[in-house]
Amino acid sequence: MARTIGVDVGGTKMLAVTVDGAGNVIGERRVPTPAGADALIDAFVDVIEAQRAEASADAVGVGAAGLVDRDGVLHIGPNLPGVRELAIKALLEERVGLPVQVDNDATCAAWGERELGAAKGSDDVVVVTLGTGIGGGLVLDGHLYRGAHGFAGEVGHIKVDPNGIPCPCGGRGCWERYASGSALGRYGREAGEGGRATRVVELAGGDFHDVRGEHVGAAAREGDAEALGLMDRFAWWVAQGLATLADVFDPDTIVIGGGMLESADLFLDRTRAVFPELVLAGPERPAVDIVPAQLGERAGAIGAALVAREVVSR
Repeated sequence: MARTIGVDVGGTKMLAVTVDGAGNVIGERRVPTPAGADALIDAFVDVIEAQRAEASADAVGVGAAGLVDRDGVLHIGPNLPGVRELAIKALLEERVGLPVQVDNDATCAAWGERELGAAKGSDDVVVVTLGTGIGGGLVLDGHLYRGAHGFAGEVGHIKVDPNGIPCPCGGRGCWERYASGSALGRYGREAGEGGRATRVVELAGGDFHDVRGEHVGAAAREGDAEALGLMDRFAWWVAQGLATLADVFDPDTIVIGGGMLESADLFLDRTRAVFPELVLAGPERPAVDIVPAQLGERAGAIGAALVAREVVSR
């Protein structure tokens, strides 16, 4: 099996790993994400060459947040200001002389979790990353699903309330406005503005405008009743979106990743409990395993390295 390099690029850091034929990570490097398209490509080349200096590789995989088409062009990256229509695949292949596969970062994470993580051995998997927003990746019938244009998996923009609050995408009522870390922070601010959730506001320094999701989580972990109620609200919205995905794709496993995984002990059991009430024929259908991701922050990079094996075998 080929030895490959995977690079996951986010708004603040770029993480590169080298994965051997057995799926072991044998090298790792992280650098700050630079600003601008040219600097971004230079940084990709630098981390790839640094990894190659330690161990040879046969191909490179890249995971980038945003709309990545099947030709490896990043059309728009919400966490990469000013980067649009960037032909990552073509530019990197020219610079590093290796075949390159480029996908959405959550798509890569889905393949990593299916091959080496929480969904290992499962052929029908939905991976949902809960962070500032919500991302997703799909494995159907044992194959990574990218969609006609490569844009599949943007689950955070499923409309759960067409008359709901505005989303930065330009739409209204997107799931990520109700079930992300940003949403949890908004619940806390709304409660604080209404004179509630006093412990949450205290943890934010006394001003409800400064409340973020982590303050709600911290108060809930202390046992604060109002914060626990906000976590229950958050858990319900997570379950609502998962139920919709289960209705559409019928997975046997749903993997929850992203930054909110740090608070999984506060919402995941509740999400599992209400999920059967929200999914079609919940009491009658086979159970869907809703499990935490196992690969952590390296999921995207490891998945990108594993996806890169595709271009080696072509």
